[in-house]
Amino acid sequence: MTNIAILASGNGTNAEHIARTFEGSREINVAIAVSNRADAGVIGRMNRLGISVEHVPDNVWRENPGEIVGLLRRHKVDLIVLAGFLKYIDPVIIDAFPKRILNIHPSLLPAYGGPGMYGARVHRAVVEAGEKLSGVTVHFVSAEVDGGDIILQKSVELVPGETAKSLEAKIHPLEYEIYPEAIALSLIHISEPTRRRGI
Repeated sequence: MTNIAILASGNGTNAEHIARTFEGSREINVAIAVSNRADAGVIGRMNRLGISVEHVPDNVWRENPGEIVGLLRRHKVDLIVLAGFLKYIDPVIIDAFPKRILNIHPSLLPAYGGPGMYGARVHRAVVEAGEKLSGVTVHFVSAEVDGGDIILQKSVELVPGETAKSLEAKIHPLEYEIYPEAIALSLIHISEPTRRRGI
């Protein structure tokens, strides 16, 4: 059984979709959700599903990332999934969970990624550039923002008259579709070291 931690800052619709997708799974268990905001909607959503939620305030993420590593290890977390999490992931956390932290980005990376590129900013940049395709990317988190290895991508076509708002409306359901699939794919990477040891 792979234990997952979901990190979220906002309403938590994507987090809830992930949790519901794997409810009753024999391979994947959402062990804990973590939010940097005490008033985040994700807390209520996870509580209603019977999932433990921890509030870790912003100053801890900035000043004591080792405390977060300890929290995740106490819950025996194997994989961390960022679902609308709006905090910087410190290298201390990345080093503790190498290639075990997933993020989702609303473009076809490496295009329209990097610092400051998130949400509506991405869609606006794609439309203004006259792109014909955009999409969603799930990737491993690395020290480089949006620079980790890509796990899975799915694309959508832009049509004449496309706006940032209409593109976002196309992208959002694609996020629900792609993330659970990418999480399942990432388990192959996690199990590889064990298979190589012959266990």
